[in-house]
Amino acid sequence: MVRIKVRFNLGKGKNYMKWKIEYPNGKVEYYDPTTTQIIMNECELRNYKKVAEKIYNGANKTVCAWVLCKGIEIKTKGFIPFDITCDRIRYNPKVQPNWILNGEVADKQSIDMIGSVDYGLYKII
Repeated sequence: MVRIKVRFNLGKGKNYMKWKIEYPNGKVEYYDPTTTQIIMNECELRNYKKVAEKIYNGANKTVCAWVLCKGIEIKTKGFIPFDITCDRIRYNPKVQPNWILNGEVADKQSIDMIGSVDYGLYKII
């Protein structure tokens, strides 16, 4: 199944620290996390485990994690964010080489709906 790929862009340049969205047709968009909310549905948390482990052990960061989703909605300017008391989803391979949800490893986990608030991702209940 071809899906939309969403990740946080840490590459230097004008799109540094923005959400990167890659569509199956090759289209790529970047969004500022402070002015945009991304709502993803039918999601899966993915990562390259071996790359993440190298980063965890001191290597420089490189692309190693993303969210695959079937559908996406982009909300900008004047959006009302959902309740951020939802469950936070974390990924930082310098801290742990896995996706983390509720203190548990969540690699490859399927989640019905994920939303962004600023630089964070949340499981929408």
